Amino acid sequence: MPRQAGVLLPLFSLRSARDWGVGEIPDLVPFGRWCAGAGFSIVQVLPVNEASRGQHSPYAALSAFAIDPVYLALGGLEDFEAAGGEEALSSEDRERLARVRAAPSVRWNEVRALKRRALELAFARFERDEWSRGTARARALEAFARAEAAWLDDYALFVAIHDDALGGRAWMDWPEQLRERAPEALAEARARHSRTILFYTWLQWQLEEQWHAARRAANEAGVELAGDLPFMVATDSADVWARRGDFRLDARVGVPPDAFSATGQDWGLPVYRWDAMEREGYPWLRERARRMADLYGLYRVDHVVGLYRTYFFPNDGSPPAFVPEGEEAQTKNGERVLGLFSAGARVTAEDLGTVPDFVRESLRRIEVPGYCVLRWERHWHVPDQPFRDPRTWPALSVATTGTHDTDSLADWWDGMPDDERAALLALPGLAGLRAREKAFYDDAVRDALLELVYAAGSELLLLPFQDAFGLRDRVNVPGTVTAENWTYRMPRHLGALAADLGARDRLRDLAARSGRLVGSTGGERG
Repeated sequence: MPRQAGVLLPLFSLRSARDWGVGEIPDLVPFGRWCAGAGFSIVQVLPVNEASRGQHSPYAALSAFAIDPVYLALGGLEDFEAAGGEEALSSEDRERLARVRAAPSVRWNEVRALKRRALELAFARFERDEWSRGTARARALEAFARAEAAWLDDYALFVAIHDDALGGRAWMDWPEQLRERAPEALAEARARHSRTILFYTWLQWQLEEQWHAARRAANEAGVELAGDLPFMVATDSADVWARRGDFRLDARVGVPPDAFSATGQDWGLPVYRWDAMEREGYPWLRERARRMADLYGLYRVDHVVGLYRTYFFPNDGSPPAFVPEGEEAQTKNGERVLGLFSAGARVTAEDLGTVPDFVRESLRRIEVPGYCVLRWERHWHVPDQPFRDPRTWPALSVATTGTHDTDSLADWWDGMPDDERAALLALPGLAGLRAREKAFYDDAVRDALLELVYAAGSELLLLPFQDAFGLRDRVNVPGTVTAENWTYRMPRHLGALAADLGARDRLRDLAARSGRLVGSTGGERG
């Protein structure tokens, strides 16, 4: 594989002059073009799955397949423009739109409510002028619904019942016939809620159209879109409701105790029934793999150790355990599932935290790259715990300065203890910083640290957007529930970013000198 550089930024963090308070799918096009100019050939986003109600985290999904409608751009949407566009909004909604556009962070609840009203206007126009007349666009929607029926049929029905008919009530509290998916009850619900089901189907169709248009344009600019596969969906999700046999609901997924938590972490999510999935040939996971390959050329598999052995807390209070049991069965399970995911796209493995040696050995054997995060790449069992020289990091790895869960490179530098800083500065690539007096983070520190990770032996570098610029903003603080988590927006519009030729040229030069510039010594992208 060629050496590549990519940038990581959640889709919701993009900011354009005409967005509706959140990054939108078409924004990936100008951002992708800027990235290509800056020497990046990959743009990675966090999951874009539709989030659970009341959640902002993209890792607690209502659906493993549906794109969140919040990412649909109203500007340029044919049905919205035909319905009168922004002028068709009430004066109050136009004022709300101005406020969320100018907000420094994503105001999720306001944005969702505003977009919902606008999308209902657009759908009413489609229903009247296209669907009722059986136009070419109506037939295109029908074709999309047939192609994605494996997940779309259950999803659209689920949301119609969950959100519209029952006011957001979790499916576990639905009337028994609907909860248990009695065929007569499902048929009656499909008939009763046919218009609402069509609305949600239309939404996913429009999202699909915008996504593939953006992906084609990004590819033409020389950039591939990369994604992130959440380990699990929420219990109150279309997938768990529709495929009950694939999940244990008498236990919750978590992670075992480690240096950061004496009791482990309880994520409150359902547990995979690996044995049932295997007997059926993994149809749900195969569909997930197909869907991810349809959206991305590369994606990160979240919490990859959980595919090998899933840690769970039984609801009855009995001791937590792993499933499957035993290293041999765990290796078999992980490699089989990763084989499904790797069939249609390149995959990387989020292998951070407490991961057994046999899992990392397995990843190397099946050639799935794990992560090398600068701050954690140390010889932990050697006196003074020296940092590993990034130039020695394996080619089969993803080099990075941080993740969406860590603090920024700037805050890490300024906050590190003296012994950690001394160990870092001992790296050969930081001789220039060693010669300076102890200094707070500045452009010189930023550039030295970036040059260090660009020079890593890893074939793939994925750089958080904030670290590329020396910004201090965080996407998420794990273990906390605050109004700031998952709300980060770029501090300036994409137009202003494009005009910053100095930043573009600085990053492009790093890519060129490290052999990560497509078309240079890094070779052509495969």
